[in-house]
Amino acid sequence: LAIAGIAVSALFLLMVPIYAALMLPALAKAKEKAQTINCVNNVKQLCLAAIMYANDHNDTLPPGATWCDAIQTQVGSVKVFQCPAGAEGNRSHYAFNARLAGLDLKKITSPGTTVLFFETDGGWNLSGGPELMLKPSRHGGVSVVGFADGHVEQVSDSRLNNLRWDP
Repeated sequence: LAIAGIAVSALFLLMVPIYAALMLPALAKAKEKAQTINCVNNVKQLCLAAIMYANDHNDTLPPGATWCDAIQTQVGSVKVFQCPAGAEGNRSHYAFNARLAGLDLKKITSPGTTVLFFETDGGWNLSGGPELMLKPSRHGGVSVVGFADGHVEQVSDSRLNNLRWDP
């Protein structure tokens, strides 16, 4: 009976690494999904902060050169400016659509389809256009994009060229 117990426990110890190896890909995929969801939440907060800034400044969006500084008081934490899947050295992993800088919200003809914030490798107060978009994206084939009406989407890499950048 003792020999059988030793054999069973040895077999169990051999199976633990096999089960662990089977679980690692699933855990990595779950971590990537969690990072994407966190990134979506960050961009949503940035969009809302920019809209709140505009409400406080005669419906005018923040200036492109200082957008992070301008909306920093409207966000809860500076961590909102950082994507969890981004490089650790950057203060911000997002950029502001420079074509909307200082623009009146009412002058945006299609706010539901016009890009306001997008992911990039840039830094603090970075603004620009589609040339700054990450290719490939950090989130497995989708980029997180915030629009001028405040909603956020996970946009597939194939759809990036169809985004609207002009007000």
